[in-house]
Amino acid sequence: MSTAPAPIEVLHADASLVVVNKPVGLAVHRSHMTGAEPDFLIALIRAQTGRTLQLAHRLDRATSGVLVLAGDREVAGELGRQFMAQTVQKRYLAVVRGHVADEGTIDHALDAPGKPVPQPAVTHFRCLARVELPIPLGRYESVRYSLVEARPESGRYRQIRRHFKHASHHLIGDTSHGEGRHNRFFRIRYAVHRMLLHASSVSLRHPVSGEPITFSAPLDPAFLRVIDAFGWREALPAPL
Repeated sequence: MSTAPAPIEVLHADASLVVVNKPVGLAVHRSHMTGAEPDFLIALIRAQTGRTLQLAHRLDRATSGVLVLAGDREVAGELGRQFMAQTVQKRYLAVVRGHVADEGTIDHALDAPGKPVPQPAVTHFRCLARVELPIPLGRYESVRYSLVEARPESGRYRQIRRHFKHASHHLIGDTSHGEGRHNRFFRIRYAVHRMLLHASSVSLRHPVSGEPITFSAPLDPAFLRVIDAFGWREALPAPL
């Protein structure tokens, strides 16, 4: 007997916008990669709100966090112009392998499915916290991890995941671009079966009023389990 999907957390709603906290593991729309999967976010939130909403941007199935939806095509067009002009500021939280620098920029062009010519892609980051555990893994006598805040300028295919792989700081839980030994370590030790990447906030101008507005999404229990295990709670940006 199938159960109805849990309601999606709505962070903000007005006549023009609906902003939700996308759960991990849920595709935002139907595609050739979702196959016959019955549930995807845009259909669920339309049914939940009774509104004909439009996606303003996208998040990977494996990523959680802030997702902005437009109330109509005109609003979607205005939001699309903001995203294309790169005036929307998106911030992500991620747990990565190794100790990253205090701050930095990854400037590395990326291709995409069906688009083999790499396009410019830039991700800025800062390290919020680090940990080293005296646990041997592979050829090392200890394991090191960092909590980072990433701010992508562009929105290329799996940009943050692929940029941190390029920098040899693979995201924990990333089964496509990550490092299997560390993923298994987190599954066994912390019961974490998700990729540790969360869209923590989105800042833009309201498509009708033009006022600057920021939306923030809380972390889910699995992500918080790692935060608390490493003593990183105070390192989280407010209001997380």
